[in-house]
Amino acid sequence: MIDLSGKRAIVTGAGSGIGRATAGLLAELGAAVVLADVDEERGAEAAAEITKAGGAADFVRCDVSKAADCERVVATARDVHGGVEILFNNAGIIRRSTVCEITEDDWDLVMAVNIKSIMLMSSRVIPLMEAAGGGSIINTGSGWGIKGGAQAVSYCASKGAVVNMTRAMAIDHGPRNIRVNCVCPGDTATGMLADEARQLGETVDAFYQDAADRPLGRIGRPRDIAGTVAFLAADMAAFVSGAVIAVDGAGTA
Repeated sequence: MIDLSGKRAIVTGAGSGIGRATAGLLAELGAAVVLADVDEERGAEAAAEITKAGGAADFVRCDVSKAADCERVVATARDVHGGVEILFNNAGIIRRSTVCEITEDDWDLVMAVNIKSIMLMSSRVIPLMEAAGGGSIINTGSGWGIKGGAQAVSYCASKGAVVNMTRAMAIDHGPRNIRVNCVCPGDTATGMLADEARQLGETVDAFYQDAADRPLGRIGRPRDIAGTVAFLAADMAAFVSGAVIAVDGAGTA
């Protein structure tokens, strides 16, 4: 039901987890995908998997907090594929701490990767979308962008900002047929979730078991989130903009 043939996409944080699953699904549905990640080995591996499966994929190493790196990603999409209609601003990090514990460097890093990156990448992609007659931007928020959480003050602050930034962008760029939406995953089986367990001194298995305490009785899979992103990227979501969608097994409910 979703056909992305002829569409050009950029996915950040595409080397693993939700980004990798989404890049793969967008390619399966016909999009040409530029994968961006700071992890060169995993990013190149993800792009190779897509190519081997018959899809169109290019990898560009990118620190999304750096303007020059973001420009290089967008230039690749423009020069190799001719433009961009889909942008998935997915790259993100978490530092588990209270406001009294977090260092200034960690605070700045979380804000740079989780928020500044959306500004840097979107500002460079939007002119290409305008030239193409429109597009879809999907930002990765979090359940903790909708409600608060313990020992995650910088992450909660950044994801709350992503949620409202999404609304502001939808208002600003809707008149040029650019839709902007936000997916808010619940706990999902990714390397970042496992890293949270380690930051808190817990075992991964116990952490995952606690995270599964939600109405659907499990944590998310990267493909769960990818499916929602694919829907928002597609023409069937043509009237969906400014939406904040929790994909969390009713966790925030």
